[in-house]
Amino acid sequence: MKISTRGRYGIRLLIDLAEHMEEPHIPLANVADRQGISVRYLEQVVIILRRAGFIRSVKGASGGYALARSPQDIVIGDVLRVLEGDMLMVDPPLPGVPESRIRRCIRLTVYDRLNERIAAVIDRKTLASIVGTVDPDESYMYFI
Repeated sequence: MKISTRGRYGIRLLIDLAEHMEEPHIPLANVADRQGISVRYLEQVVIILRRAGFIRSVKGASGGYALARSPQDIVIGDVLRVLEGDMLMVDPPLPGVPESRIRRCIRLTVYDRLNERIAAVIDRKTLASIVGTVDPDESYMYFI
């Protein structure tokens, strides 16, 4: 499993909007400049995020985009699932289709565990936990 450009750019867009929440609406061109992302590509991502209720848009000369929810209410796993689809390593077995013992063993001991760990990370992180805060358990300390 690899998170696509759409998923990565969507998260960066939401982080940028959260970092600039003091502004009522942010033009997409400003986000694109700050993030070094094509405006055309962001326009495609914005459509998906707006339909999913993560951001809202205002048209007009002073228009732009803003978060539709507070950063505490935006879970990174939810965003990635909207942009990427399911976040599973492999598809689950189809109902009614027999699964060989070796496939079942690999699924139970490897793939299902990976799926659980991925979900544990992305479903624990909110936009607020990424923006403007440092989690001491996850910060890095460098010694010279």
